[in-house]
Formats: sequence, structure tokens, C-alpha cells
Amino acid sequence: MVNQERLIDLFKELVSIDSPSLHERQMCDAIKSKLEELGIEAYEDNAGEIIGGNSGNLYAYIDGGLDLEPIMFSSHMDTVEPSHGKKAIVHEDGKITSDGTTVLGSDDLAGVCAIIEALRVLKENGEKFRPVETVFTVSEETHCMGASHAPFERIKSKECYVFDLSGDIGEASNKAPTIITYTVSLHGKAAHAAFKPESGVHALKCAAETISKIRCGKYDGVTVNIGTINGGTATNVVAEHTVFTGEVRSFDNSLAQNKLNEITDIINTVASQYGAEVKIESETCVEAYNVNENHPVAERFKKVCSQMGLEPSIVETYGGSDNNQYVPKGINGLVVSCGMNNCHSCDEYTTVSQLTNAAELALNLMRSKD
Repeated sequence: MVNQERLIDLFKELVSIDSPSLHERQMCDAIKSKLEELGIEAYEDNAGEIIGGNSGNLYAYIDGGLDLEPIMFSSHMDTVEPSHGKKAIVHEDGKITSDGTTVLGSDDLAGVCAIIEALRVLKENGEKFRPVETVFTVSEETHCMGASHAPFERIKSKECYVFDLSGDIGEASNKAPTIITYTVSLHGKAAHAAFKPESGVHALKCAAETISKIRCGKYDGVTVNIGTINGGTATNVVAEHTVFTGEVRSFDNSLAQNKLNEITDIINTVASQYGAEVKIESETCVEAYNVNENHPVAERFKKVCSQMGLEPSIVETYGGSDNNQYVPKGINGLVVSCGMNNCHSCDEYTTVSQLTNAAELALNLMRSKD
């Protein structure tokens, strides 16, 4: 079974490598080296060149010798900031944290390590298993930029397990939303706020009134948020420029698009009333997907979890992942919990038992003949 000591050593080693989004070069080289030690040839695509990073996605096909359909396993190589100088500290109770000044990087090195350890066990045992494809992506944290340029022309799998979810081992997500971000730039007219304010067009006040009319929160099948605002130059100047940003999410792509259209109408109406010029830019970062919880990829997952004594649970998530890029390409997948907690914070942690269970789950999924 899984070699726990080796697994934890691998996790500690990879955590010590800096790999913020668009700067995964060292991580890619390290993972490629681990695969080569197992006799697995890995192919690096040109995603880095396309998105402005220093590394591409890493793909490998492993023929396990059984005449079964291949299954893909995927995790991402990048981490959010602050990440420079990460160190994994293993505590006596089995909890693993950073030193508190950086993220830990279990998002998503827990997934990376689970997949590599599973392959190590299969290779060292010399056992036959189904064909496995692995895809380790770059820049997942920047709205899955790497996976959007994955080498789909090479990928044979029609099913996938993306090891990139927080929660108890045995939990997996089959449903995730469309995510649309928007940036609103308002241009008014500067004037002295004391001597002649009436001659100005107040872009900051225009933005404030616009934002007050945009309903935020979760309602009617969508979530809406205003995330940032920036504008003005001094307390005695009518603000000439203001920029604010936000996002819309929904499990229904059409609802997300309709809500963006409503927000756009509000922005244009208020800007017109103020006499401000407005520029609205939006980007659909990922589109919603919904894999039937009775699909074979889910049934296999539930069966393997039950065999391991884990309580299988299929849930929805409001977060995006590389699975948002895979499903539209005809690769039906689940996003699998792999031992990450308090992600995107310096309080992030995992545990020895979670990492071990995640690796055993990956191993048993690869061994499955269903």
C-alpha cells in the first residue's frame, strides 16, 4: 500500500519549491524528474508561452497493461501568494502547517503527491492496472489559464479525477459554476472641490451610486460581488477617474450572463445621469458544468470510497477548478477532496492521515477495473 513516510517526504520536498502562478518552472522540473524515476515519460506543452508563464502543463500516459479505458488524474502545480520560502512543519499530532508567514501549498500539492505516490506503488509492485493519464497544470489559481491550453489532442480519457478540493477524504464535487469577472472604468471631469465643484463630473460618486444599485450576495440562482474600487487623487479634487471590479457566479451559464447584462444596464444608466464616460470589460473565466452523480465516474468513486471505509459524498462547489475546462472537452470528471484545509490563507493545513488517505484513494481508483 501507500508508503506514508515516503509520501510525507515528497510533500515536504515539493512544498519547499516556490511555484506561484506563472512561475512553476522548478515545480514542473521536479515532478517531471519524479515521473522519470518511475520510467514514465512526461510531455510539457506550450501553455506557458501562451499565457506568459515560464512553464507548460505536464502530461503523461502510463499503459498499465490492462485492456481498459484510460482514466485521467489531474492536479495543479501553482500556489497562491504569499508562497515564497514555504516550509512544511509536521507537528506531533500529525497536523502539517507552514510557519505562519506563507500558505502551506497543500492546495494543490496534496493532490500532486497523492497521484505520484499512487503511481510509485503501482510501479514498484509491478502490477497491471488500467491506462492512466496524468495532467499537472499551471496557473490554475488564475482562473484555470493553464488547463484551458492543456494538450487535449493527446488526451484519450473520457473520465477524470481532479484532486483539488477541500473537505473530508471521500467527498467530491460534480458541479461548479460559471464565473464571470467584470471591470468598470468611469471617466468624469476633474475640478476643484472647493472653488468650482459644479464644473466637474464626479466619477467616484458615480461609481458609489452605481455600486449601491447593484445587489450583491447570493440570490435568484446567482452570486454577485463588488471586489475592488480605486479612484480619486486628492481630497480637494472632484475625482476624474474611478475603476471598480466584481464578479458573477451561477450554476446556470445563461443566468450568469443575464445577470451581467442587468449589471451593465445599471452601470450605463447611472453613468449617463452623471454625464460620465464608461467602459465595461468582462471575461468568462470558466463555464458551469454538471456531471450526473450516477455517471460511471461517480459510481466508481463511490464504490472505491465504500471499499476503503470512507463515506462517499457527492456535492456541489461554488469554486472553479481545472474540471471546468475538462468537462466541455468531453472529459467527465469529479473534483476530489485530497487533504487541504483553510486554503488561500497562512492558516492552511493538512494532516498525515489526510495525505495518506488521499494517496490510497488515488491508488484504488487507478486499480479499479470498473
